[in-house]
Amino acid sequence: MQPNTLLDAILDEAGISHAGLAAHVNQAGRTRGLALRYEHTAVARWLKGQRPRGQVPDLICEVLAARLHRPVTLDDIGLGVPGRPSPAHAGSLSGFVERATALWRSDEQQRAYLLGAPAVTGTPAVMPVWEWENPPEDVDVSRGGRQRVSMADIEMLRAARAHYEQMYRKAGGVAVRTRVVGFLNAEAAPLLRGGYTDETGRQLHRATGGLVAIAGICAYDSDAHGLAQRYFHQALRLAKASGDRALGAYVIALLVNQALFMREYRQAVAFAEAALRTAGRHITPALASDLYAMQAKAYAHLGDGSSALDCIRRAESAAERILRGHEPDETGYVQPGLVNVQVAEALLSLGDLAAAREHAEAAVDTPAHDRGRVHRLAVLSQIELRQGNADRAAVAAAEMAERARGMESQRLRDRLRAAREHLARNGGAGTAEAAELIDGALRVPL
Repeated sequence: MQPNTLLDAILDEAGISHAGLAAHVNQAGRTRGLALRYEHTAVARWLKGQRPRGQVPDLICEVLAARLHRPVTLDDIGLGVPGRPSPAHAGSLSGFVERATALWRSDEQQRAYLLGAPAVTGTPAVMPVWEWENPPEDVDVSRGGRQRVSMADIEMLRAARAHYEQMYRKAGGVAVRTRVVGFLNAEAAPLLRGGYTDETGRQLHRATGGLVAIAGICAYDSDAHGLAQRYFHQALRLAKASGDRALGAYVIALLVNQALFMREYRQAVAFAEAALRTAGRHITPALASDLYAMQAKAYAHLGDGSSALDCIRRAESAAERILRGHEPDETGYVQPGLVNVQVAEALLSLGDLAAAREHAEAAVDTPAHDRGRVHRLAVLSQIELRQGNADRAAVAAAEMAERARGMESQRLRDRLRAAREHLARNGGAGTAEAAELIDGALRVPL
C-alpha cells in the first residue's frame, strides 16, 4: 500500500482539511441516498493508500471539483483503476511529472505517512526496472509551458546535485534530505512544467534525475525506505526520459544497495544484472565495478561461492580500467578502495577471513572522505574481531567513532551499533575505550 500523494497535494491546493473533506463527502453521499459517516480518520487512511469503497472516490472528485472550479478525475486524486492509466494523462510523461512533484510537495510538508511507508516488494518493486529496460521509449519529451528552460537552468540543477552530494557526505542524509526536497519543489518542479525542446528536455530530465537520486539516497540514510524507493523509481523514470542508459544503471545501483540492506539478495543480483545488460557499452568501469562487487556480496549471502568469486574477479577487472576524469559526476562515489571494502564484505560472508582482511586493510590504507572511511573501518574492525585481534579491532572502531561524530545518518549509526555489539561480544579489556567512544557518538541525537 503506497501513500496517496496526489490526493494529499490536491487537498492542499483546495485548502480543505481532512475533517472538511469527510463532512463534504458525507453531504454529497446524502444527495445520492447514501448514509455515510466518515471522519478525519478515514481521510488519513486514504492518504496512507487505502482505497475508499463504492461510490466514495467519485464523491471525492465531485467535492474537489466544486471547490477548485474545474473537473477532477479519479486519476487526479490517485484513485484511478490500478494498472489502467487514463490514456490522456496518467500514463504519460506529463502525468508522471504531476505524480512526482506531488510526492516532493508532500515530503517537504513532512507528512508522517510518507516517512513511515515500507518499501514495496514483489512485482511493484520490479516493474519500474522492467519498464526502464523495455520499450516504449520517449520519442519526444518537449513541452510547451510558459517558462522557457535554458541551459543555465540545467547547469543550476547539475551544480545543486554536486553541492547536495558533498553535503550528504559531510553531514549525513538526515540533515540534507529536507534541503534537497525543498530545492526540488522550488526550482526543479517549475522547470519540469516549463517549456523546452526535445533536446533541452532530455538534458533537463537527466539533471533532475540526478537530484532526485540524491533525495532518495538521503531518504535511505534516514531509514525512510519506502520513500527512498519511490525517489529511486522516479529517478529511473527521469533517466529513461533523458535517454541516458548510464544514468539509469547508476540509479539501479542505488536500488541494488537498498536491496542488500533489506536482505533481498536475489533481487539485488537480478537488478545488477539488468543494469549491466541494459546499459551495455554505455556503462562506465567505475559503475560496473560497483555493480559486480555488490552482486558478489549478494551471492555470498546466498551461499553461492563460485558466483561470488566470479563477480569479485569481474569487479576487480573493471576497477583496473577506471580513468579518473572520464567518469560522470554520479559515479564519483566509486573512489579508490571502495571495491576492496565491498570485496572484503563478500569474502567475510564466505568465511575467507585472511583474504577479507587483506582487502579491508587495502581499503583503509586508501584515502577516502569521512563517510567512506567509517564504512571501511567498520568492516576492518569486524574482521579483526573474527580473527581474534581485539586490540586492533578496538583501534579501528575508535577511529570510526571519531570520524562519524556529528554526522546525521541512520546508516552510520547502524555501523556504530554493530561495532559496539561486536566489541561487547568478542573484545577484551582493551576495547573499553573504543566502546565508550562509540557510546558517546550514539548519544548525539539525530
